Amino acid sequence: SGLLLALCAIGIWQVTVIPESTMYSEVGPILAPSVVIGVLTILGIIYLLSSVKGESPDCINTDDEKPEPNGNSRIIYFLASGLLFIVLIKPIGFIIPATLCGVGIAKAFDAPLNAKTFFICGSISLIFWGLFSALLGVDLGPMVKLPF
Repeated sequence: SGLLLALCAIGIWQVTVIPESTMYSEVGPILAPSVVIGVLTILGIIYLLSSVKGESPDCINTDDEKPEPNGNSRIIYFLASGLLFIVLIKPIGFIIPATLCGVGIAKAFDAPLNAKTFFICGSISLIFWGLFSALLGVDLGPMVKLPF
């Protein structure tokens, strides 16, 4: 819960550095990220409080008192996919890095690496880009950046 709240703090800081839109609009570029990070922060605080009270899910509550296997590989998939997204979004656009990030996060939660996972993550990326970039005017960069 502490790591989650630290990441929320980074998210709050990042939301504060988003520049205001030069055009008047009902929904600015700060609204959606602010709502998302606000909800995540509230959930993080609730999780922290439940951890302090000893009510959070833990391996102690299982019969064999062992954590789920492959914990290190799960966190590596999760963090590496986020880093891959950050590194690739500028050179190749939004859709491919967002799809790869989604697949990595899905793998961190034991989803198989197959065509179905890629299709679902790609569809979510495409819908997300279409909603926020095309409809709401939030600059997520190009959908796909061509090299020529």
